[in-house]
This record gives sequence, C-alpha cells and structure tokens, in this order.
Amino acid sequence: MRRSAFALIGGACMLLSACGSGPEFVGRPDLQFVGQQTMPAPTREDLLIPDRPYVIGPSDKLSINVFGIPELSQSVQVDTTGTIALPIAGSIHASGMSVEELTREITTRLGSYVRDPRVTINLLDAASQTFSVDGQVAAPGIYPIVGRMSLMRAIARAESTTEFAKEDFVVVYRTSGGQQYAALYDLRAIRAGMYEDPEIYSNDVIYVGESRARRVFKDVLSASGLITAPIIAVLRR
Repeated sequence: MRRSAFALIGGACMLLSACGSGPEFVGRPDLQFVGQQTMPAPTREDLLIPDRPYVIGPSDKLSINVFGIPELSQSVQVDTTGTIALPIAGSIHASGMSVEELTREITTRLGSYVRDPRVTINLLDAASQTFSVDGQVAAPGIYPIVGRMSLMRAIARAESTTEFAKEDFVVVYRTSGGQQYAALYDLRAIRAGMYEDPEIYSNDVIYVGESRARRVFKDVLSASGLITAPIIAVLRR
C-alpha cells in the first residue's frame, strides 16, 4: 500500500510525543502538523507559480531578440532590484514575471515604435531559483532549480547522503502563502516505490538527519584494535 509523507509524520508524532501537545520537529516547535496528503505548492507571493512556469528574479540572465532588428536584440542581466533596461522599451521591472509575461510587456512597449514587433526571450542563466540541502549529504549547499526537481534528484545534486545519514529522517521545509510547512520523508521508502518522489520547489530547504549511534561506533572502531568485549555508549538526548 502506498503511504504518503504525512502518514510518516504521523508515525513520527507517536514516537516523539505521547501527549497531545505535539512534537518538536527538528528544533522547530512553532511548526504545526496538518492532515494534508501533500504540501501545497508555493504561491506567486513566494516567487513561484503553482503550474511551475519559471519566474524571473534578480541576477537571472536573459537573451532578448527582436526579429529583424539586431540593434534591439541583446543579452541582459536582471539587476538586484529586479529591473532590466532596453533600448526604446526602457526600464522594466521583470522580477516576478514569467518569460511569457515579459515577452508580452516588451512587445507592447515596442509596438508604439516598431511595426508588428516579434520578440523572443530565452533564459540563459537561472540564478534566482534555488533550493538548499543541509545535514548528512556529501556536499551541503545552495543549488539552482533546473527544470522539475524531485527530492531524490536534489539529494543526488548534493552528491548523495553520507555514511552517517539517517535516511528515514529527511525533512523538507517550505513556505507557501506565508505559512511554513515541514514534511518528513523516508528515502528508503521512496526507492522502494511506497510513495512518489516529492517535487522540490525554489526556496525549499532539505535537511538529512544523522545516525548518531553509527557515528559514535565508527569513531570508536577506527581508534581501536581487536574488540574483546562489548562496547557500550551513552547517547544524550
């Protein structure tokens, strides 16, 4: 039977808290658990659109071409305020627009000076749409969203989990409509096809937990020779 990520959260709730006050989730007691099957997609206010057209942002580089008019065709970079400047068309606040919306805006502005302008825009460098990976991965950091990104692809982008990773404790934090969400995933269950590999959006933060016991015994074994008696370690909560 397929299980949702939030079904796993429900199991984590029972393990982490026996009372009705709700568990603390990776140091975030302000987060509330909800009964939805999946997290909602970010809204435009979160710099994303639910159907996932690319949203232009600061530092993105665009190639703008006006057919038949090379002097109006150029590559531009969106500045830190989200603005681009073009001949005739002037300054345009492009941040928050999709490529299609910006194309229409430039076409409209040029229409007063150029007969039937045909404008095409290509995204050369997507610098504003990123996600973060932290915790037990080989290369923690901030990575660009390229096309549609899933959790497993995001982990692979960070060069996979380390030997100390707790693969049944992978958390994705997301903001949607001003509300913060967190979902708990088990990479082993995803690999086994128990539920779908969830989609990752811009500004998502992925945290891969650590198996502390494995790390403790790894350190002990690497510093010891022949083990002639059981090794007991106390792990503080």
